[in-house]
Amino acid sequence: MKYEKSERAYELDSAADVESMLGEGECILWQGKPKKSAFIANKVLTMLPIALLWAAVDVTIVVLVFVLGAPAVMQWIVVAFVCVHLLPFWIWLSNVLTANRRYKNMHYALTDRRILIRSGLIGIDYQSVSYKDIQNVDLRVGLIDKLMKVGDLYFVTSAGSRKTVFFDIEQPYEAYKIAQKTVADIQADIAFPNALRPPENEGYGTNYKGGGK
Repeated sequence: MKYEKSERAYELDSAADVESMLGEGECILWQGKPKKSAFIANKVLTMLPIALLWAAVDVTIVVLVFVLGAPAVMQWIVVAFVCVHLLPFWIWLSNVLTANRRYKNMHYALTDRRILIRSGLIGIDYQSVSYKDIQNVDLRVGLIDKLMKVGDLYFVTSAGSRKTVFFDIEQPYEAYKIAQKTVADIQADIAFPNALRPPENEGYGTNYKGGGK
């Protein structure tokens, strides 16, 4: 009999995996996974109108070719073309069919040093982003997100050319506040290093106090 892990077991495994990546003295300020129902719903609904319209048009073309009695060679050429032309539909279908597996492998964490993301479909990918590289922290709560009580947390780096995203997280405002404060603290501490502060000036009020002269 094949043993199937529970959702809770997957969550514990992914959390333990992320925690094993922590450096000495590094601690987690917030961690979590996407809300499963919201994550899968967004995968289904994203591109859905385009995918269905695209498929309807292509299927109609195939049906017309066969109904009108086109030569067999023409029929197979049209079928082959449509199979390739349906790429947006295949992409949408792939996202839907793999959503559950991607959810199980996904885990997010905010530590006192960096952002960590565990993800993947077949293998496991790890992404680590330093707070000093973050330009903006944005929170987006769309209509569906609002109904499902989730949000997407965006970390924008490299002058907006790269975005790291926590998708469909519960209690998004709490994670947003933690991320905002940590980014501000670390970047301020880089700009005003504790080691250069005189005894009568504690500098910017962060938790990163290196012990000035």
